[in-house]
Amino acid sequence: MPASYLLTVLTFLPLAGTAALLMLRADDHLWIRRIALAISLVEFVLSLLLLRGFAPGATEYQFAELRDWIPSPPIHYHLGVDGISLFLVLLTTFLTPIAILASWKSIETRVAGFFISLLVLETGVIGVFVSLDLFLFFLFWEAMLIPMYFLIGIWGHERRIYAAVKFMIYTMLGSILMLVAMIWLYELSGTFDLPQIQAMLVNGQLTLPLRTELLLFAAFFLAFAIKVPLFPLHTWLPDAHTEAPTAASVLLAGVLLKMGTYGMLRFCLPLFPEAAHRFAPYIAVLAIIGIIYGALVAMVQTDLKRLVAYSSVAHLGFVVLGLFAFDPTAIQGALYQMLNHGVSTGALFVLVGMLYDRRHTHLIREYGGLATPMPVIAGFFLFVSLSSAGLPMLNGFVGEFLILLGTFLHHANWASWAATGVILSAVYLLWAYQRVFFGGVTQEKNRSLPDADPLERGILVTMAVVILWMGIGSAAFTRRTEVSARNVLVLMQRPQAYNAGGPGAQAQPPVAGGIR
Repeated sequence: MPASYLLTVLTFLPLAGTAALLMLRADDHLWIRRIALAISLVEFVLSLLLLRGFAPGATEYQFAELRDWIPSPPIHYHLGVDGISLFLVLLTTFLTPIAILASWKSIETRVAGFFISLLVLETGVIGVFVSLDLFLFFLFWEAMLIPMYFLIGIWGHERRIYAAVKFMIYTMLGSILMLVAMIWLYELSGTFDLPQIQAMLVNGQLTLPLRTELLLFAAFFLAFAIKVPLFPLHTWLPDAHTEAPTAASVLLAGVLLKMGTYGMLRFCLPLFPEAAHRFAPYIAVLAIIGIIYGALVAMVQTDLKRLVAYSSVAHLGFVVLGLFAFDPTAIQGALYQMLNHGVSTGALFVLVGMLYDRRHTHLIREYGGLATPMPVIAGFFLFVSLSSAGLPMLNGFVGEFLILLGTFLHHANWASWAATGVILSAVYLLWAYQRVFFGGVTQEKNRSLPDADPLERGILVTMAVVILWMGIGSAAFTRRTEVSARNVLVLMQRPQAYNAGGPGAQAQPPVAGGIR
């Protein structure tokens, strides 16, 4: 496949695949599931072509597609990936078939609508990660909200309508701020094209007064902080996770939350460096509060799914802290932690969903001693919990270590406070595991619960292999993200024009530091 069309195919293949589902009979559930799975697997295989063709040392956006779209105002169909977005696209295409398989037996009503929503959601998320035009980015950002709203509101649990509306209101409020900022930035620059705006800022064609930069940064940052979510804008997340079906929770935790930290790294830091430096101490305080608060609240939860949801608040706090440490090692750690969290927390939600399918409750008190009737699920749950807690040799350790290391080099007090979150994560995860799986069987009905079936074992083995591989083979990831992470800091220093992949663009030397 020509590289110039690969991103378009990856973006719109899931959406095109929904046409096949619409042509099937509504009661033909088996073929609906099979075709949805086939589309998602083809999408994943095609996304591996990005990994194969990606040049780790290049500074320009790769697999770029640039075409005129709307003449006035000038809006372009501009796609491209770099080390920042490459693995986020792969994470999306990896988790989507996992989400489909996790819903293979649990979704029995409106089956076609459910899997259509998953595929449309995949198109929206990939579009966000590959868009290099502000208008196109915003279009995909908003399109992503609709299928997630329906996934929660139709196939969720008891309070699904409340959770879906709350999710929509919070995200839409942030979107309004971001849209105003995009229009303002267009009025100043005359373009929606992100690489062109970056080049204009770097070479001095566009200068932002400090007050303007501070306001633009605040608008973009609030939109992304809601999506992360950063404390104290996090209250929609536990409700959304608790009420969402398993597949929606996997994709929400795995990739949708990363859209917020991706936006900070793609827009807030390189476009508004002075504002980023001025706000950094306050943002770091909020991130550290989120790390500690999320862990403490998770520790006292009586709902297992809500516990995992609050763990996301804590883990994403590490990512935000790493981004605003302005250190290449910390930024690479933040990028890696985004991927780690997507896999580990996605696996935790899959496991919680398996327990729910058997007992139809998330309450921890309803479990106890499950290791006896369910040894396979118990073993995988422990493995994934240890990875989420940051055990060395598993994926969670690498990201948190790099974040704390890079942050400590510049802000030892930030890193010291944040490190307490590592301890607390082990406390709430292992304590929850002990209450659910160890001891005697507390409920008589739990004695006869079935263990993982072959399909569930296949899902868990796949995710466990990825967790282990990311823990021991992190260099395969970091060497592809290094140049892009450094170039964010290069852009913040306003050096010569950033290489946006256009004709005649020259590569820039990376800043010192970083890892390979």
